[in-house]
Amino acid sequence: MNVHYMESRFGPQGWAYWPEREDLSIEFMRLLGAAQEGGSAVAECCVTAGRIDVSDDNSWYGEWKRLADANHERGNKAFSKGYVLTARGNWLRAINYYQSAALPFDWTDEKYRVAVESMRRCAREYVGHGSPRGEVVSIPWPSGYPLEGYFLPAPDSSRRAPAVICIGEPGQRKEEYLYKVARYARERGIALLAVDLFGAGPDTRFDEVVGRSDLEMTIGCIMDYLVDRDDVDEGRIAIVADGWGSSFVARGIAFDDRFAAAVCDGGLWDLVERTFLRDRLAFPAGGIVGDMGLSRVARNLKCPVLISTGERGWLKAERVRELCDGLKADGRDVTLKIFTSEETAAMQGHADNPTLANEFIFDWIVSRLGMPAQ
Repeated sequence: MNVHYMESRFGPQGWAYWPEREDLSIEFMRLLGAAQEGGSAVAECCVTAGRIDVSDDNSWYGEWKRLADANHERGNKAFSKGYVLTARGNWLRAINYYQSAALPFDWTDEKYRVAVESMRRCAREYVGHGSPRGEVVSIPWPSGYPLEGYFLPAPDSSRRAPAVICIGEPGQRKEEYLYKVARYARERGIALLAVDLFGAGPDTRFDEVVGRSDLEMTIGCIMDYLVDRDDVDEGRIAIVADGWGSSFVARGIAFDDRFAAAVCDGGLWDLVERTFLRDRLAFPAGGIVGDMGLSRVARNLKCPVLISTGERGWLKAERVRELCDGLKADGRDVTLKIFTSEETAAMQGHADNPTLANEFIFDWIVSRLGMPAQ
């Protein structure tokens, strides 16, 4: 494999398949990491990567879409013969490959739209043929912009079950949670609602929505939907913010006391931004954010919060520890887990080893929801 050492970009343990294209190299690493969860096959990924002309985004698109189409068609053929498990496995990989194909293109590009629509079709097939059967749900949101989600019920449908909401930052798609986290919820008897901000269909007004100043209202709307279901235990609902590149989810839970647990940045990005502002305005230093104190988000966190990150993430590990110490000193119930390069799961979003991170995250959720250890 043509792997190049990349200490300056990825840290002492880092590497890049294409040094001249860091974005595509990171995406390729994500694809390889997804193989552990059934979201790709290593051999397929390596063969496909070997055919790509990295200087041509159309080559990237064409090769990953060809692989996605092959998995999609293989899944359809298996389903037509009654082999549902094989069909779902192929659809799951196709979802991920279509997502990768769209990566270099803007959402207005026809290639992007074609790949995303194919990805959504595979996701609907995957969700609709699970056991128990999942649902594609619509969640009301202000201004006539309904959110779309995939609801995967808990295996035991005889009683109300605990549930977890999985949502990424604006721009992340819910389809990837079908392979990233679904099995961890299912194996622990937890229902899953995977949701994003893209709405329903390729022609949604995402560019208008993402600029809203009240974006955190989304979290309350999603919770409203879940508590109205007769198969969800409204007292045991957790939320997982995937990737946490901002405090979007933390702002949502800070003013909604219905959550039993949350995995998110705990408002750290708000604290970092406040520190930056303090330094730019030459405020005197003192405490973790000078005389500005904790942000409203940090002060209003009510449920237990897990902050899970890697030492090669966007925020330096020592800075994360410092900020978490400030939250604990203020009485917040915060658990911090920093994955090291030696154990892996150390990249942003734990892209290099999502399995290790998800095992820790979902065991923590189980403990906070008062469920027996599995």
